[in-house]
Amino acid sequence: MTATLTDRYIAATIRSLPPQLQSEVRDELQASIADAIDARAERGQSHDDAEHAVLTELGDPSVLAAGYADRPLHLIGPKYFLTWWRLLKLLMAIVPACAFGGVVIAQALTGAGIGEIIGEGIAIALSVAMHIAFWVTLIFVVLERTGADTGVRWSVDQLPDERHPGTGRADLIASLVMLAIFVGALFWDRFRGFAFLQGEWLPVMNPDLWPWGIGALLVLMAAEAALAIVVYAHGRWTSALAWGNIALAVIFVSLGLTALARGELFNPEFVTLLAENGVNDAARTVLAVLTGLGIAAVAIGDGIDGWRKARRA
Repeated sequence: MTATLTDRYIAATIRSLPPQLQSEVRDELQASIADAIDARAERGQSHDDAEHAVLTELGDPSVLAAGYADRPLHLIGPKYFLTWWRLLKLLMAIVPACAFGGVVIAQALTGAGIGEIIGEGIAIALSVAMHIAFWVTLIFVVLERTGADTGVRWSVDQLPDERHPGTGRADLIASLVMLAIFVGALFWDRFRGFAFLQGEWLPVMNPDLWPWGIGALLVLMAAEAALAIVVYAHGRWTSALAWGNIALAVIFVSLGLTALARGELFNPEFVTLLAENGVNDAARTVLAVLTGLGIAAVAIGDGIDGWRKARRA
C-alpha cells in the first residue's frame, strides 16, 4: 500500500522523537491533519489539494518535532547568550594579547628578526582567539542542551551609575594633566635624563630628535589638547571628532614606529652603555619590541576609546 502524504509527514515528524512520545504525537497529528483537510474539503477544495495545503502550513517536520520534544533549534539561546557574550569579550580582550606578548618576548630572546617576531606573534594570537571562540561556544552549547544553570543572576545592584554633568570636565582635566606630564617627561629626559648608568644620568630618547622630531610630537600633543577642549565645549564626542582622534593616533604611531625601526628613537649612548653593562642583543630587541607594542597599544586604545564614546553619545 502506497503511503499518503499525511503518513509520510507524520513518519518524518515522529522518527526523531523519544519512543514514549511517538504514539501520542502520531495520534494527535493524524486527528488534527484530518480535521483541517475536512474543513478545506467542505469549502470545495479537492482532497489532494487540501492535504497538500495543510501539510505545507504545518511546515518542516523537523521543526515540528523539535517543538514536541522541547528541543532548541538554536546554538545559544537567550538564557545563556549574554553570559556567553560577556565572557567571550573578556577572554578575547586579555588572552590573545598575553599570548602575543609571550611569543614576542620568546622570539626576541632567540634572536629572531622583527618581521618574524611580529608575524609569529600575530599568528599565535589569532590561533588563540579562534580556540577561545570555539571552546567557549562549545561549553555554552552543552549548557544549552543539558539545561544546566550557570549561576549568573542579574540584580538591580548591577545598574550603572548615573552620569553627572561634571564627567566631561573631569575627562578634560585628566587629558590635559596627562599631556602636561608627558611634555614634562620629554623635557626632563632631554635636560636631565631618566637613565642612571655608571654614575651619570643619560637621556633615554635620542637627543638628535630635537628640535624637529620632538617638535612634531609636541604639535601632536597640542592637537590632542585642542581636541579634548573641543569635545568638552561640544558636550559630547561625535563621529568627526572620533575620526580626528584616530588621525592623530595614526600620525603618532607612524612617527614612533618609524623612529624605532630606523634605530633613531633611543639615545645611542644609552644603548652603548646597556651593552657595556651586560645587556645582550636579545634583551635590547625585547626592549625595542615592547616599546613598539606600547606605542601601538596607546594609539589603538585611544582611537577605540574615542569611537566608543562617540557611539554612546
